[in-house]
Amino acid sequence: MIYLITGGERSGKSSYAENLAKGLSEKPMYVATARKWDDDFQKRVDRHQKDRDERWINIENEKHLSEIDFSEKVAIVDCVTLWLTNFFVDNKNEVALSLEQAKTEFDAIAKHENATIIIVTNEIGMGVHAETHIGRKFTELQGWMNQYIAQKAETVVLMVSGIPLKIK
Repeated sequence: MIYLITGGERSGKSSYAENLAKGLSEKPMYVATARKWDDDFQKRVDRHQKDRDERWINIENEKHLSEIDFSEKVAIVDCVTLWLTNFFVDNKNEVALSLEQAKTEFDAIAKHENATIIIVTNEIGMGVHAETHIGRKFTELQGWMNQYIAQKAETVVLMVSGIPLKIK
């Protein structure tokens, strides 16, 4: 079962995903895709880790989600935007290659048997138009990957101001 939780920044996506996971499992898994770029970001990661209690299995994996065994587990992957950023940077802003690699990784995790995977993503294309060419390329990458995941997900929830709106 794949859930996609999407929405704008600070819309309540992660909290919703965590509550969903805790309702489905006594020992959910949290997969963080963030690359720790600087001290400020490290502090943010530390704060998020402290928010999760001992029930959580915490895994950090910047790109290769296919290395994780999701079988028989309830897991959150948070988040697609940071995950795609890692492909995009490593591939020198090449959209097609980044999209191909991300789809391959997603397809691998979607095949796990009896897994419930809750994927958190951002709707970055709903905001201000990206100022730079690279920003516009990344927005396209994000939009195409969101569409790909949404097509394969059984449930898609759009978070708006902390309110979940089920769209699929």
